[in-house]
Amino acid sequence: MYSRTQNENGSYDTRCLYCFMTIASAVETEKELDQLEARHICPERALAELLELGKAIESRSHRASLS
Repeated sequence: MYSRTQNENGSYDTRCLYCFMTIASAVETEKELDQLEARHICPERALAELLELGKAIESRSHRASLS
């Protein structure tokens, strides 16, 4: 998820809403923004997904041991 803003000169800035990192600034086209955002690897989101996966695995293991 990203926050895009358009500058007075018509260029764009984009920021990741998970880690608040500026992904790009003064980009000329929205197509270029799409490409830059697609390449962003957000450490905050990756960590959240890993923790969620760990909880799901732990929950399945716990349910299996109860059966």
